[in-house]
Amino acid sequence: MLVATAVPAERDAVARAFPGAAEQVHVPGTVLHRLPGGPDLLAAGVGPARAAASVAAALTAAALGGAPYTLVVSTGIAGGFAPGAPVGSLVVADAITAADLGAETADGFLPLTELGFGTVTHHPPEALVRETAGATGAATGTVLTVSTVTGTAVRAAALRERHPSALAEAMEGFGIAEAATLHGTPVLEIRAISNPVGPRDRAAWRIGDALDALTEGFGKLAPVLEGWKPA
Repeated sequence: MLVATAVPAERDAVARAFPGAAEQVHVPGTVLHRLPGGPDLLAAGVGPARAAASVAAALTAAALGGAPYTLVVSTGIAGGFAPGAPVGSLVVADAITAADLGAETADGFLPLTELGFGTVTHHPPEALVRETAGATGAATGTVLTVSTVTGTAVRAAALRERHPSALAEAMEGFGIAEAATLHGTPVLEIRAISNPVGPRDRAAWRIGDALDALTEGFGKLAPVLEGWKPA
């Protein structure tokens, strides 16, 4: 299993849920932190493009090494849409959607699919989503991937109008899902909420609380992930 975060602080929060010290493993293009008896952890970088490239490098190295990953987990902190995803809570994605991949027109936003190119949504395995939510108490809904983080009430409202089931907004999930899908590997996304989606107010962010929630969540999730097998 490969667990991908954006930054090292998120990676380390996940690592704290597992016993033992991680070993650094260098593969072409990136560096993994391998936990004894646990998953490989990867600080994949910020944004969908960098995250996709890093995860693709790790997936390729594993496949060429004869031990391909059977699951990729995208995780970290995120903004939450009120009231469904309050600060400090967890969200597990039943849909991983690129919210701003498309075209702005006079009639509104057109997603990539309506332009005739590719997809904007990946769906994690339903059974795994249910088991994850059951083990961690996470809310289930759409997690949006954006290239520009929302900083106004107007944009937050527009995203909710286009994506009424959205619970969280982050920057890597869709890119990670694209890389995993190209390798035929299932993907899961779970996020800890550090701030509300809306006007940018750094004083209200609770990053430490969200990282603690991530550690606690993966502590509860570990048996589910260890026991899960692709259908």
